[in-house]
Amino acid sequence: MTFAFVFALVAVVFVGAPYVAHRLRRRKAESRLFAAVHLVPPAPPRARRRSMLEDRALFVTRALAVLGLALLGASPFVHCARLSLSRTSGASVALALVIDDSMSMQAKLGTKARFERAKQGARQLLASTREGDAVAVVLAGAPARIALAPTTDLESARSLVESITETDRATDLDGALALARGIVLGLPQLDRRIVVASDLADGRPSAPPLGEAISAPLWNALPELRADGHDCGILRADRAGLRVTVRVACTPGFAATKATPRKVSIVLGERTLADGALPELDAGDVVLALPADALAKAEEPGALVARLSGSDPVAADDVAPVVTVAPPGSVAVVVPGDTEIAATGGAPVVEQALSALALGISTRPLPQIPDRPDDLAPFLGIIIDDPPGFTPEERRALGAFVAHGGVVLVALGPRASAAPLGASFEPFLTQPVRWEPTTSAGADPATAAPLLAESAASLAALGAQRRAGLRPEDAAQFTPLLEWTDHAPLVARRAMGRGEAWLVTLPFALDASDLPLRPAFLSLLEEWIDAAKARATPKRTEVGMEWTFPGAARVVVTGPRGEEVPVARDGAMPRVTPVRVGLYRINVDGRNETRVAEPAQREIDLRPRALALSAAGGSMGENRASIDASPGVALALLALLAIELALRVRAGQKIADSGES
Repeated sequence: MTFAFVFALVAVVFVGAPYVAHRLRRRKAESRLFAAVHLVPPAPPRARRRSMLEDRALFVTRALAVLGLALLGASPFVHCARLSLSRTSGASVALALVIDDSMSMQAKLGTKARFERAKQGARQLLASTREGDAVAVVLAGAPARIALAPTTDLESARSLVESITETDRATDLDGALALARGIVLGLPQLDRRIVVASDLADGRPSAPPLGEAISAPLWNALPELRADGHDCGILRADRAGLRVTVRVACTPGFAATKATPRKVSIVLGERTLADGALPELDAGDVVLALPADALAKAEEPGALVARLSGSDPVAADDVAPVVTVAPPGSVAVVVPGDTEIAATGGAPVVEQALSALALGISTRPLPQIPDRPDDLAPFLGIIIDDPPGFTPEERRALGAFVAHGGVVLVALGPRASAAPLGASFEPFLTQPVRWEPTTSAGADPATAAPLLAESAASLAALGAQRRAGLRPEDAAQFTPLLEWTDHAPLVARRAMGRGEAWLVTLPFALDASDLPLRPAFLSLLEEWIDAAKARATPKRTEVGMEWTFPGAARVVVTGPRGEEVPVARDGAMPRVTPVRVGLYRINVDGRNETRVAEPAQREIDLRPRALALSAAGGSMGENRASIDASPGVALALLALLAIELALRVRAGQKIADSGES
């Protein structure tokens, strides 16, 4: 509000002038007949009295006229922030709206969140579009994604913008601008623009300015959204027994313990179990000890919560569930008893190979296959070398393990053809396995799947005299990953439920073939471990990362706020994307599990990214528009003038009528 605007409104005080004028107006003295008045000589009348407020309609009209004059004088000084598109020669526009829906956009800008201001700006821009314009919407929360493909249906674009909600994702401005560039450059309109509505806090403040490497014009339409201030958040909270380790991060350069004293607390219901000061560094761990009496109740998922005291611009990352630390992934290895010791001495060759790969997993040798599903649950996968079939209890345990996401690797050898009574290879194979002679020298590298293509050449000569043979009906259930030169399967796999079964038609014994000595053997184990890790249930992921449930028929997910999270399907694959940080409760085909979506550390960095100078976008639009009410006010004043004249004529007519009477 400027001085000129205030000065123009001062004219409002003159609305009292008509009232004062009406009160001060004098009129002629009233005439009264008196019989003896003709005996008194005439004299000038002296007795006059102040008139009352007689013509109220005339007074109101004049007061409104004064108000109208004040508004007419003040209207040129009134402005409002409103976005609008400018056009070159009136041509249609190809517009890509990049809206930042990341967690940092939850910070307040005045009384509303930055995200709401971004949506308001998008609505204003869409209001200035017209028929022939093409609009696309790209969301900048990581990973960047296209919310609306290019369309000339402007009403659909407006509806889409209204439906966008904020998330706790990180920011991916580079990815969003790359998507927007690809969209607008492929549209037929000559006037192409990318409009950004973001706080520019993508965790890369020292990266090259945005817009420098983009060939399409870029406009930072809402510069007031630019991030400022600082934020602190809890990345994760892990519990091991009575010890809780809380990982805390703050905007770099902000010394939380000195500027604003804040604490990390572990809360169980309404009870604070432990607390401690934030670390001195921008990111660090706070280790807290729990009282012994809280251990029993703390076992329930979501019961324990880590919380930051005080406040900052983003509240979503100030609370995190405490998760019990899961043991590192391990693989069970079951080998025949008489080949426990490799020919070179020491552990079996498959265990030595897994140790040499250093894949971050532990190996646990087992004398036999467990016959209870609960005994297999801790493992990522199971390697079974040359088994003599499976007993009914083992078949039930292996079937449940694979159905719930486990991965099994079975190497078939001479024992496979001599299964004892009651043993079979179900649920993987329905027919008996033959141990038969082979004339193939080795594998055909041309038949290798991509995951074994680089190392398949090392299996061209295996020196195997015999191999396991599968019946055609069983072989048809598996997808070959590598074949013998006569096209019999050497390595194959099969999806079963949420897990997989892998078969190798040679055992891992050194006296059966040279397979364990070839580089492809290590590649096979590495790919199998990767498949086991991919199908293992992740206890914690970064918010915005997709969860998949291979082979699941029914998946129900409940979010941190008790809301039901939508489950998408890519064919038969259920997929869920967590967009809020916190604990998720999942039911997969009747089996309950919990997962945690944690915030990205880079999203806590509120230092804004630099923009290219060309992104100011002065020629692409305007974000200040005057409110020109002058025509309307002028017409109202003319109407008031006409009304005043009519009222004065009516008042004069009344006086004339009273004089005649």
